[in-house]
Amino acid sequence: MKLAIFAHCAIDTISIGDSKYEQIGGSSCYCGITARQLKFDVDLFTKFGPDFPKQYLVENKINFINSESEKNTTKFLISIDGSNRTLQLENECDPIDYSKIDADGHIVSPIFHEVSQDVLKKIKDDSNFLFIDPQGFLRQKDAQNNIFLQKTELDLSNVNAIKINPEEGGCLVNGSHDEMMLSLQKKGVQYVLLTNKTDVSLLVKDKIYSITLPNKNIHDTTGIGDIFCSAFTCTMLKEKDFLWALSFAGGAAQAALDSKNMGLQKIPQKGTIQNNASYFYNLIKFRDL
Repeated sequence: MKLAIFAHCAIDTISIGDSKYEQIGGSSCYCGITARQLKFDVDLFTKFGPDFPKQYLVENKINFINSESEKNTTKFLISIDGSNRTLQLENECDPIDYSKIDADGHIVSPIFHEVSQDVLKKIKDDSNFLFIDPQGFLRQKDAQNNIFLQKTELDLSNVNAIKINPEEGGCLVNGSHDEMMLSLQKKGVQYVLLTNKTDVSLLVKDKIYSITLPNKNIHDTTGIGDIFCSAFTCTMLKEKDFLWALSFAGGAAQAALDSKNMGLQKIPQKGTIQNNASYFYNLIKFRDL
């Protein structure tokens, strides 16, 4: 099966306590490598500069088309304190061009404005299953290049699934957590995922299904949401079962956190994800709305 991903690659400088690490990342890499672990072919639509080690994508058998730019790769300075992150934009690469692709599903997960509304519309017209992580549509920068989220109008018609946290949800719709999920559903989204630190909720029709990730010491949280999104999408495409998709997404995120590894090294292997998914599947709670 094939997954198409629209998102920028990045070069991140991650600051945790007194330590700093520079590494490649971006939702494109986290989603792409996770999908490869789950045995999907990956076509990546991205932009990166001459400073990005594209050999990494080649070695992981990720296809990239028309991706190279004369501008340097998008760069973030990420400061991590527990589960909290602050971002500063250091460089922005070119926007992503649209290319038609025959894929089983699409993930659109921009990190900063690289996917235009016009490109998004074209993706929606072509996609059989579309998962959106809206973070990059919502992000703005201040005079010091610090990233903040801003209320944004986003056309969510023909979107199958979306993942938000409470802050992102509040930039798209109003209300309590339940009300935000219902409002997104009314905009046309079939599967609405809300992640609130260790609590994960999924709204399908008139029920909310939930799991709780074990609350352990958190190290580098960069890319955890992308790993989650990719695992959910791949499982939905393969199994057509949203409870297994929720379990695999939670299992992948938990495995990545348990690894205590930095950056892309935290992406778990398929067997670990499956073991965790079986554990979470038996712990799913649900309630009616």
